Amino acid sequence: MFLRYIKDIGLKKIVRKRLANYKPVQVPGVINTVGIIINETYFKEKELLVKELVKKGIQEKNIQTLSFKERLGKKEVMDCCYYTRRDIALNGSFTKEDVVQFLNTPFDMLINYYDVDSPPLMLATLSSEARLRVGFATVDNRLNDFMISMQAEKYSDFIAELFKYLKILKKI
Repeated sequence: MFLRYIKDIGLKKIVRKRLANYKPVQVPGVINTVGIIINETYFKEKELLVKELVKKGIQEKNIQTLSFKERLGKKEVMDCCYYTRRDIALNGSFTKEDVVQFLNTPFDMLINYYDVDSPPLMLATLSSEARLRVGFATVDNRLNDFMISMQAEKYSDFIAELFKYLKILKKI
């Protein structure tokens, strides 16, 4: 417990430094590839969220997810591409290879599907090579390029609202 607290203080300091130097990149023309960072500690309907994106016209092969879990149970088995606090080094780098590969992928859009400030999730968002970052308004406003004010449990409403604005901006 105490070590987790110390690590969070260090991660917050790293996130604060990276946010000070963060400059948004140019928004891509048309969105084809989508990455999703999910806090699976609170939101467990990852497959339903992906299905909503597929309904809106994004191909399933162009959608990748990265899940964060506070801790894994001894008998709990996670599917591909997840990380915990143990997968983050003290200098803020990720030690798990599939997480590093996800973060180095240049997605057209990254959906930050978490509505609470959490240093491990914010660090993953800042480390991503995505061109457009979308998330909730309750998270630090410097983190996302586009924010939607809504509850995380209403995933279908979130996707509908997101695509409404993407159509207005002519990104899909």
